[in-house]
Amino acid sequence: MPATVLFQGDSITDAGRDHTRPADLGHGYAALAAAGLPAGLTVLNRGVSGNRLADLRDRWDADTLAHRPDLVSVLIGVNDTWRHYDSGLPSPADAWEDEYRRLLQRLHAHCAPRLVLIEPFLVPVTAEQRTWRQDLDPRIAAVHRLAAEHDALLLPADDLLNQAARTTGHPTRIAIDGVHPTPLGHRLLADAWLHLVRDPHRGGIPDSARNTRT
Repeated sequence: MPATVLFQGDSITDAGRDHTRPADLGHGYAALAAAGLPAGLTVLNRGVSGNRLADLRDRWDADTLAHRPDLVSVLIGVNDTWRHYDSGLPSPADAWEDEYRRLLQRLHAHCAPRLVLIEPFLVPVTAEQRTWRQDLDPRIAAVHRLAAEHDALLLPADDLLNQAARTTGHPTRIAIDGVHPTPLGHRLLADAWLHLVRDPHRGGIPDSARNTRT
């Protein structure tokens, strides 16, 4: 049976996928990364636009555990920061980390997949967004700790995309509103993701799928 790779997250992962078509991958980094994976894999995108960690928790059973994936990639967190500033909805970083940890523990106990944890990121395009770092940076640090705890592959997306913004000369070339990647931003994420999971020393691609390319 083909191995299953599952992408989880918010609108950055969702990327306009058609929720009425379970196999649709959207038009973002998940779809781009899937195109670079070996043949024979089942690739699912279950990102949902607007999700905070609490929303992901509420659908974890149906949208993650039920698929018994062999590799799970998670990108979550920027909406927890965003809603703090635009809606006054608090999400303390320590409680957020504990909840994220519980999700990963449940996943490990259920089917023990390989994990890719992607840093939540922000490429500020306004002066106000620069103040968001005080809320987002602790979440990024939490993802680093969780990756170490679960022997997960860690994608340093915040550093990657902010460096790309400096290289290209303007943040909107990478993330049009500071949060949602442009096509170039999605391509950079996808390429970095594939670099992680293709590395045989990191063990990212499930063993059952390594030699299935035709």
